[in-house]
Amino acid sequence: MSSLRLRPPRPDDERAVRAAQLELAADAFEFAFGLTGNTPWTHVLAECERQHRGTDLPPDRVPATYLLATVGGEVVGRTSIRHTLDDRLLAEGGHIGYAVRPAHRRRGYATEILRQSLIVARAFGVDAALLTCDDGNVASATVIERCGGVRDPDRPGEPPFRRYWIA
Repeated sequence: MSSLRLRPPRPDDERAVRAAQLELAADAFEFAFGLTGNTPWTHVLAECERQHRGTDLPPDRVPATYLLATVGGEVVGRTSIRHTLDDRLLAEGGHIGYAVRPAHRRRGYATEILRQSLIVARAFGVDAALLTCDDGNVASATVIERCGGVRDPDRPGEPPFRRYWIA
């Protein structure tokens, strides 16, 4: 899986990210936060940079790094790595959110995205990363467990979701 690379979005990624946004809408999942049909791509890129720097963030955002996962130059997924947690993310959400485009699933990409995301998170001082997934999302739970996730049974969510810590 060494061919998978995480990198910041670039100006030439617009078409792939917009397509991924539509694909994951069927799963009620945002591939790119706040991206709508009329959002200028330059705005998306600026938002990613601002969030990475942690400057001028709205109250519901924390500093975070948004990266695309590519294989052979093709966008296969993404990750969002939160550098810190607020109360909402501590309760549900966690440090890392990742996604794989439907056509690229079941190839080990999610595990590799999470593995590489943990390295990035550690570079921002995250010693123990919190990850969550819906209780019925067996695929995501398996990925988290493969990467060393230990389930936190003390914090059930509503609706039911799983919380994991990876040290």
